[in-house]
Amino acid sequence: MGETAAASGGARLHVAMLTLQLGYAGFHVVSRLALDMGVSKLVFPVYRNLIALFLLAPFAYFLEKKERPAMTARLAAQFFFLALCGITANQGFYLLGLQHTSPTFASAIQNSVPAITFAMAAALRIEPLNLSSRHGLAKLSGTLLSVAGASLITLFKGPQIHTLSSSTAAVAGEGNNNNSNWGMGCVYLMGHCVAWSGWLVMQAPVLRRYPARLTVTSYTCLFGLLQFLAIAAFAERDAAAWAVSSRSELLAVLYAGFVASGVAFAVQTWCIHRGGPVFVAVIIGAVLIVAGLYLVLWGKSQERAEASAAAAIADQQQQPSASAAAAADDDDSCLKQPLLLPTSTAGSENV
Repeated sequence: MGETAAASGGARLHVAMLTLQLGYAGFHVVSRLALDMGVSKLVFPVYRNLIALFLLAPFAYFLEKKERPAMTARLAAQFFFLALCGITANQGFYLLGLQHTSPTFASAIQNSVPAITFAMAAALRIEPLNLSSRHGLAKLSGTLLSVAGASLITLFKGPQIHTLSSSTAAVAGEGNNNNSNWGMGCVYLMGHCVAWSGWLVMQAPVLRRYPARLTVTSYTCLFGLLQFLAIAAFAERDAAAWAVSSRSELLAVLYAGFVASGVAFAVQTWCIHRGGPVFVAVIIGAVLIVAGLYLVLWGKSQERAEASAAAAIADQQQQPSASAAAAADDDDSCLKQPLLLPTSTAGSENV
């Protein structure tokens, strides 16, 4: 019975992580589309965490009444730093890095999350690591080799080659290729990975002292929302940026709030409580490989579509000019021809 229960619990854990990563994979595409539509990088996470809070708070209040400890100043400080690391820094650095690089690179660099998480958890003695045993060496080498191999496969794709005109390449490209902006984007994305890893590691000791998982997630979303609102009050002065002007923007915000934050945060917290932060990070890295390869194929298809559209527009612009030039040539030939008399008239005059 014990082995059956353990196997059932492990199966539920893996199914939950698979569901979590499917939601995150869709979020890579949704966030890129939201930025392309002009959604503010500060307004987007505010709405995202507001929706997640409204989704999680009722369940946390009614389902965890008996197991929720009393709030203390120490717990409030821990929730504040959880939000600062896991929501404000994590989401903020991700959107900044995504703006300056590309979805493919952002997905690829996230493969470093398992290694960073493992290093943090081992340093803080949250993840047991005995290097004198075969199990410890296998755990260390397996984690590092899997992350290194995944990063090599995803990152080593050669230099970017543009065969289109400069304007078309700017439209068809996945991101801003300016060296300074690209470098800043890499720095932002590394900050995002460190913040994400730190958030995974910090949740483990908090959940041991505060077992109400939905309440922990709700408080994290609340403090993250307050932090983003404070930043937006100073950095986002345009009132029009807070308006959701299209159905596509609304769907992107709803997906980010319900799936990528509300459901994903709750499932991730439950998985950390059951499997530990390193388990969650390794599963995240594995699915991010698939998401990164999908984004490569998606970017290539979009590039080809943009090239075909640009070629069609160029052909349409050339056709009227060619017709006008042909008409002008006909007019010139008519004017240059001598005026000949009709044959009958010419014959009568000769007679």
